[in-house]
Amino acid sequence: MQMKMFLTRLGEGSRMVVTGDPTQVDLPPQTRSGLADALDAIDGVEGISVVRFGEKDVVRHALVARIVGAYDARDRETKR
Repeated sequence: MQMKMFLTRLGEGSRMVVTGDPTQVDLPPQTRSGLADALDAIDGVEGISVVRFGEKDVVRHALVARIVGAYDARDRETKR
């Protein structure tokens, strides 16, 4: 509800940037993140762009990129 409240406050002539990492959610199990919900709700809405970064965009320690890759691979297997 907080994400909806925030997104619906955009004023005329304004621009809004929302940043977040849907993989970094620390909510209790069965609780959906506001970011994930917003991404689903706004999918296909004219005037909205979504940029998604991947493992190759990680500019931290090389080990962090491998860790992110391992989690992504595990998540892809879980969704099958």
